[in-house]
Amino acid sequence: MAVTLHPTAVVEPGAQLGADVVLGAFAFVGAGVVLGDGTRLHHHASVEGATTLGRACEVFPYACLGGQTQDLKYRGGRPGVRAGDRNVFREYVTVHAATQDGDDTVLGSDNTILAYSHIAHDCRLGSHIVMSNAISMAGHVTVEDHAVLGGAAGIHQFCRIGAYAMLSAMAKLVQDLPPYFIADGVPAQVRAYNKVGLERSGHTGEQLERVKQLHRILYRDGLNRSQALEKLQTHPQAATPEFQRMITFAQSSERGLAPGGV
Repeated sequence: MAVTLHPTAVVEPGAQLGADVVLGAFAFVGAGVVLGDGTRLHHHASVEGATTLGRACEVFPYACLGGQTQDLKYRGGRPGVRAGDRNVFREYVTVHAATQDGDDTVLGSDNTILAYSHIAHDCRLGSHIVMSNAISMAGHVTVEDHAVLGGAAGIHQFCRIGAYAMLSAMAKLVQDLPPYFIADGVPAQVRAYNKVGLERSGHTGEQLERVKQLHRILYRDGLNRSQALEKLQTHPQAATPEFQRMITFAQSSERGLAPGGV
């Protein structure tokens, strides 16, 4: 199908536009950009650099995707941004390219990134993530599938946020937030397991009970991290997906798990 271009839209030579792409007034598409079928840029939206967006993405006014990293270690080359299908980038969102030549900042599919949020260089986001307004995400952050991030939260570089976790509004995350849990505060502390979010995503009662046990072992039994991990590994439920996800996450943590709080 035909591409729909407003007369004032700018498409540099070398850009690749899929079928049914729509570009609004004063939208900008740089020379190295690839836009998948059905992707739409609203007026004044910009996609530049070595950026690839999948099918049916939507970029709202004044969002800027693929801009040069703010990392002072940048020494040139063609780092980029690579995003999957059906991602939504609301007004004034910025997603920066990676730092090293050939590397990418990566997003999966079906993510909703709300207004004024920033995804820095070399971040890796999964799929089905919701980021509320004005979130500041530093470099090399990892966010796993189905995470929810509250408005104006700040995330320190190299931190990880596990699948189905929730970071509350205004929180400051300086360590890893394990899967399934809710963290709040400055600095952020784990307050509870994400019961409502897990129910909404279709988790069964048995799965919820296993997550509740994970929270108890890590944050309520008075164990240090080594003792808690050992207890997880020897638990009768250790082979279940929930326990295995948590064990793998904890074992690979470099910044340490966020502490517990009341």
